[in-house]
Amino acid sequence: MSVEADRPAAEAAAAAEPAEARLGTVRIAPNVLATVAALNALAVPGVARLVESPASMGRLMGRHEPGGVRVEVRDGAVTIDVHIAAKLGSHLVEVAEGVQQAVREAIPTLVGMPVQQVHVHVDDVE
Repeated sequence: MSVEADRPAAEAAAAAEPAEARLGTVRIAPNVLATVAALNALAVPGVARLVESPASMGRLMGRHEPGGVRVEVRDGAVTIDVHIAAKLGSHLVEVAEGVQQAVREAIPTLVGMPVQQVHVHVDDVE
């Protein structure tokens, strides 16, 4: 048998293996997802800043998520809570919907994970 004859068999065997077995694993930390969400939320016109939520225990529990963003990953899908302060004079619903759209598009594009829900909390106006 020549080397060329063995190549298709080797390629078929490699294709039958799961990609994880061939390449290893990729894990994205929740704080990375939170940072992506935070940066995209802050880029939305009308968002003044992120607001640390009173219920956020991430920093106390040793997590390094950006303030104002909480991420939960369940069954491979992401649910995100974003707490914002809106700029005075902004249409609050439009700003909140803009944050939802920006975050919902950014996570799958940059990280490749589906977004189940994006909850936006307008906690302040300034």
